[in-house]
Amino acid sequence: MHVSTLQRLFPSAKFDEPLKRYTAWKIGGPADALLEPRNAEELLEALDKAREHGIPVTVLGGGTNVLVRDGGIRGLTIRLAKALTGIEIVDRSVIAEAGVLYPVLANATAGRGLAGLEFATGIPGTVGGAVYMNAGAYRGETKDILDWADVLRDGEVLRMANADLDFSYRHSILHDHPDWVVLRAAYTLYPGDPDELKARIKGFRAQRMNGSPNRPSCGSTFKRPPGDFPGRVIEAAGLKGAKVGQLEVSPVHANYLVNLGGGTAEEALELIELVKRKVRERLRIELEEEVRVVGEP
Repeated sequence: MHVSTLQRLFPSAKFDEPLKRYTAWKIGGPADALLEPRNAEELLEALDKAREHGIPVTVLGGGTNVLVRDGGIRGLTIRLAKALTGIEIVDRSVIAEAGVLYPVLANATAGRGLAGLEFATGIPGTVGGAVYMNAGAYRGETKDILDWADVLRDGEVLRMANADLDFSYRHSILHDHPDWVVLRAAYTLYPGDPDELKARIKGFRAQRMNGSPNRPSCGSTFKRPPGDFPGRVIEAAGLKGAKVGQLEVSPVHANYLVNLGGGTAEEALELIELVKRKVRERLRIELEEEVRVVGEP
């Protein structure tokens, strides 16, 4: 897609924009066009234009659980973390737009005396991303409290019930349909004491800070293997501190692969494969990535 076409169709976008500025890993090549829509109408208009002109679309949330390859992303990249940030709370029902950060939603609901989303304080992503991957932490998962999600599919907004989303561990039906876009999600929570809920969130936050390296990463790199934890497995394989270029298996938490400065996606992918191979050879355990890889080499 020629840049002049993108400029004509999406004049408010940024062009040839380095995506490392927008990912928690501080890694990523340029987007041909990066659009941060201000509201749902702008988002739908952009998606309609892209579909009409055959332009590929990649949607980013908070940039946490993603690795953008060094070649960047062709076509249109849409970032929702600064858009679609509305929250509606009526009685026990909560509706949040896709760009709402999960910790923000956890705090907002706890402050209203609604329990069930405290685990979300440990997930530094967006509502849309949480639905996409059935995000969870501290024994809670999105599927446990989600009622439905409005999803843009083939130009139509369809309301998909929890059962329709085919949730499983770190998976939803959206993995099989990368062109579907979550617009908002609804939850039914239950009453709780605001002070107790806030204290619980504070405890989760402290727990996360104590166990997380103070370096750029994508968060948890690998899914839990059956009956175990990836950090423990990787450490047991003797891989804490293993490096490829500027990417390192964190000495603090082995399921975090951290960018020491100037790291590349190629190095991250090489380190991921090294960890998987060594764990397989030494422990006969197969690790599977949790991080989503997008873009071109």
